Amino acid sequence: MDKLNRSIICIDLKSFFASCECIEKNLNPFTFPLVVANPKQGKGALTLAVTPYLKTLGVKSRGRLYEIPKNIKYYITKPQMSLYMKKSKEVNDIYLDFVASEDLYVYSIDECFLDVTNYLKLYNKTDYELALDILNKVKEKTKLTAVVGIGPNMLLAKVAMDVEAKHNKDCIAKWDYKDIPLKLWNISPLSKMWGIGPRMEKKLNQMKLYSIGDIAKMDKMVLKQRFGTIGEDIWNHANGINTTLLKDLNNYKVKEQSYSHSQVLFKDYNDKNIGIIINEMVEMLTARLRHNNKECIGVGLGIDYSKNVGGSFYHQIKLDVPTDNNKEIIKVCNLIFDRFYENLPIRKITISLNGLIPKVGKQLNLFEEAKTTKKEESINKVIDKIKSKYGKNSLLKASNLLKDSTAIERNKKIKGHDE
Repeated sequence: MDKLNRSIICIDLKSFFASCECIEKNLNPFTFPLVVANPKQGKGALTLAVTPYLKTLGVKSRGRLYEIPKNIKYYITKPQMSLYMKKSKEVNDIYLDFVASEDLYVYSIDECFLDVTNYLKLYNKTDYELALDILNKVKEKTKLTAVVGIGPNMLLAKVAMDVEAKHNKDCIAKWDYKDIPLKLWNISPLSKMWGIGPRMEKKLNQMKLYSIGDIAKMDKMVLKQRFGTIGEDIWNHANGINTTLLKDLNNYKVKEQSYSHSQVLFKDYNDKNIGIIINEMVEMLTARLRHNNKECIGVGLGIDYSKNVGGSFYHQIKLDVPTDNNKEIIKVCNLIFDRFYENLPIRKITISLNGLIPKVGKQLNLFEEAKTTKKEESINKVIDKIKSKYGKNSLLKASNLLKDSTAIERNKKIKGHDE
């Protein structure tokens, strides 16, 4: 069976944090009004999870306590990440009773993908029947409940789960390619679609794109010209196209040389001030590229949310043209951020420049001016030379003096460039 026609199951544990707390306290999450939040933060505390019972009353996860209607009575419990990690492992071990580790991809603490393509004959079951067996075993062994999406690729399985499964009595939804015009294209607002965050939604709305069908029916090259490879990826997803294999994700090893840097932030950041950190980290990494006469062919950005919230993402993009240019790499990082950021407090950021190759010459694209590029290269070389001779803090941008900047302190801890 080819990449386009797999049997992929996507499983998401229902109200995971809140359900774990209820099970631990011998409560029923479907009848008890429990909210997981930090009570020390007062009414402005973020609700990390609410029980399914509260959801039936219209209370949303990832809101604020003051947003819960005053007529709804609820109880608060502080988050216990160690408990959630333990429960997550228990569930993942159950999945491994059904499939090999290479066919299980852990997407987050409460969400996984299983490729059951090669197991249906073994179990003599359909993908729906196998999904039902898995759900029943999870319920029996852990008391946790889940929703399931089934599709011919990871994308359709995930979106079927997100959009439809929670409304079905058996909590399972199966989509195929024939469902794309009727179900996928009707998704609106755009942020309901996997891989389109609120910030990317605004940018797409500015292009008069309000439904997934609007994206699917437009010229792919217009999106690519506006957003680069990410634009092409969004168009493919809008048409139900995804060729990613779980085995590829699990077997991925950074065989090519790469430069990366992670930074645990001294306070919570958000979309208003994280740009300063992205710029500073990219400047440090691109200086290292130029010092070693290299360019990268891929850029990765990872965001870890505050430990009180939980969750993270890491995505990387392959570039059309190798580069060591600050502005180009910052642009890609910002596009990844816009696409996947969920408006949550940020506590760690990772940037990686992948697929390093020797810089042998500059290949310009059709939209790039040679004079501008040459001027930027010359400026960067002068800056690199000054910092190399007099220290990284010898030449600073005005933004490095802002209170949210970490460049000066970080530069004091970093010595030279390592190959």
